[in-house]
Amino acid sequence: MISNGKKWSAEFIGTFWLTLGGCGSAVLAAAFPGVGIGLLGVSLAFGLTVLTAAYALGPISGGHFNPAVSIGLVVGKRFSASELPGYIIAQVLGAVAAAAVLYLIVSGKADFKGVGGFASNGYGANSPGQFSMLSVLVCEVVMTAIFLIVILGATAKNAAAGFGGLAIGLCLTLIHLVSIPVSNTSVNPARSTGPALFAQTAALGDLWLFWAAPIAGAVLGAWIYNALLAQD
Repeated sequence: MISNGKKWSAEFIGTFWLTLGGCGSAVLAAAFPGVGIGLLGVSLAFGLTVLTAAYALGPISGGHFNPAVSIGLVVGKRFSASELPGYIIAQVLGAVAAAAVLYLIVSGKADFKGVGGFASNGYGANSPGQFSMLSVLVCEVVMTAIFLIVILGATAKNAAAGFGGLAIGLCLTLIHLVSIPVSNTSVNPARSTGPALFAQTAALGDLWLFWAAPIAGAVLGAWIYNALLAQD
């Protein structure tokens, strides 16, 4: 029997790693002169954080690292609602801690003049491609719904054993490849919350959408999977 403390610790560390690795790649490496990793590299970084954390920490907590995923798994009847508050608190704290560490790293640069957008999510003026609130809302809902369908399918009893983390990590990579220009990609309220606290934009004002849309998408994805795809 794994204690709640160990589960919460795993969720904290996993979400910390997702936020630090993914957002850190965007802030520090995406546009680094001469060797910048660009959109493709940032997308891969987010996928790799989930992939590595899923295999390392998934056996302890289930490897959610995302409040929307935890809520979707409750709707999908894969996770107990009574465990939800502890998981969400651990995930948000992990993301905030990662953003704080990233801020400390960034502020140590010799010509530091502020963090700017700090890999935060947004719509309108805060969208990388200046996409409208409706565009961002639709994108986040649909991408999170697909993410939940992949998670539920890749971890089903009849799924290929040992490949769930790989499928989930690659799915998150693909989601970022599509949606970074639209919203800077959230599909994860915790990941959105951490950077928003430090960004020098209006990211905090947009944060409500990056809680509402991923949660709605996760619920939708879980419902679709259970209604149309789940096998008894």
